[in-house]
Amino acid sequence: MNGDTGATLRVAGNCLLAFAAGLLIYFSFPPRTTWFLAPIGVAVLVAVLTRIGAGGASVRSGFGYGFLGGAGFFVPLLPWVGMYVGPVPWLGLAFACAVYFGVFGIGTVLVWRLPIVFAIPAAAACWTAAEWLRSMFPFGGFPWGRLAFGQSEGPLLALVSTLGAPGLSFAVALVGAGTIGLVAAVRARALPGLVVGGLALTVPFVAAAVLAPAVARFAESSSTLTVAAVQGNVPRLGLDFNAQRRAVLDNHVQRTHELARAIDRGDVAQPDVVIWPENSSDIDPFRDMYATEIITGAARAVGAPILVGAVRYNGDNTFSNTAVVWEPDVGPADRHDKAIIQPFGEYMPMRGFFGLFFSDLVDMAGSFVPGDSDFVVSAAGVPLGVATCYEVAFDRAFTNAARNGAQYFAVPTNNATFTTVDDTDMTFQQLAMSQVRAVEHGRAVIVAATSGVSAIVSPTGVIEQQSDIFVPDVLVAEVPLHTANTLATVLGPWPERLVGALALIAAVAGVIAHRQDEARNESRGHQAKPQTVALDSTPS
Repeated sequence: MNGDTGATLRVAGNCLLAFAAGLLIYFSFPPRTTWFLAPIGVAVLVAVLTRIGAGGASVRSGFGYGFLGGAGFFVPLLPWVGMYVGPVPWLGLAFACAVYFGVFGIGTVLVWRLPIVFAIPAAAACWTAAEWLRSMFPFGGFPWGRLAFGQSEGPLLALVSTLGAPGLSFAVALVGAGTIGLVAAVRARALPGLVVGGLALTVPFVAAAVLAPAVARFAESSSTLTVAAVQGNVPRLGLDFNAQRRAVLDNHVQRTHELARAIDRGDVAQPDVVIWPENSSDIDPFRDMYATEIITGAARAVGAPILVGAVRYNGDNTFSNTAVVWEPDVGPADRHDKAIIQPFGEYMPMRGFFGLFFSDLVDMAGSFVPGDSDFVVSAAGVPLGVATCYEVAFDRAFTNAARNGAQYFAVPTNNATFTTVDDTDMTFQQLAMSQVRAVEHGRAVIVAATSGVSAIVSPTGVIEQQSDIFVPDVLVAEVPLHTANTLATVLGPWPERLVGALALIAAVAGVIAHRQDEARNESRGHQAKPQTVALDSTPS
């Protein structure tokens, strides 16, 4: 085998390993509970990027292998995006997100030029920084698929209460990078690297075990509220379910009247608040008398305010995705207008540009506008934090809600456009985010979905009640209320910003170190060259 063939085979093998690393991370995500595959996947990807810890890879190969790892993760993670609109949006989004894995690859190649004691935490910082960038750019970002969101059933979950979702992602990446750093230190017989690699593997798990009892104690509360989550179900799946808006609304009204009869019989407790899903009333109840009357009737029957997911027409050919508290006596009261709306779904960025290439898809996008909301509504006299569907992926929705006084959270969501009987990954991925948010901020989370999964999540991240999918259901539970904030709530975005800055500093330091090494090697090369000595000759 000649040198060129061997090099080609090595590159091909690395490409397969990088893609497999992404697959491993994907298989760590819900509905599976194999959380441990995430650090293993990170370790495999770091091994490819660093030549099993030896370093020396190029920046270009770092991006390429990272991108392949991202494709291996996002392509199988996101097929629900194109469930009813075809593969173009799905693959376009998956490959766009894979670019950020490429950014991680570049960063890891650069920081691995530093001493191994710095390279290990710096590589984890690069992962967290890449997730941060993906959560912001472009079009407001797409945080879906952060490492933290695959750890809802894992032993590291308690860490999220201190440094938030970014800190949990950092911990998972640190375990993966530490594994390869440890291998590199063993090969180099470098004691400092052995120590740091060992700490990277153990400290996250030890810290989480120490924090777990504190998370459980924080979840305790003497103040409670009884909440009902109504899952009315939809007439049929797909994008056209909105054409049956009245049937969807009627379903939720009917389930609420059934709840009222169960209360009268003494079968269930009287709820203080009822939560309906996003899009439970796509008939604008602020304008349509039919919707107004039957929602008011449902609220009076159940004897409690209902948080209604409504589509509200703004009068200028735009709409708001609104969660409005509907009081039995006065009707609409406090409301949350969805502040983080979904690009290419609820609205179309750069509509004219994308219309040149994908006119059919562009025409399917909505005309929603973001609201100016603090993510809190008052229901039954208690501040309720609201993050509507897509907002569950964004840290600021829950941080702002908790800081603004929310004592528990609601996640009204509509998954009917992204779920089928045979493909339920999206709804379980989203439910896992609610579990992470519960622990992150020490608040109970009520998930109300049109078609499932609806759930009651405790402040410790435990799913206490859960509905089936594509069936009508009502969940009633007494949930704890909290006014104290976790460290994650207090710190907000600052851990992520700090880690991002450290990743950038480490990458720059890696570039400088590499140039210094090249200069030294060049100098040694000149010194090693044989010197030509001119000998004096004596004339004869």
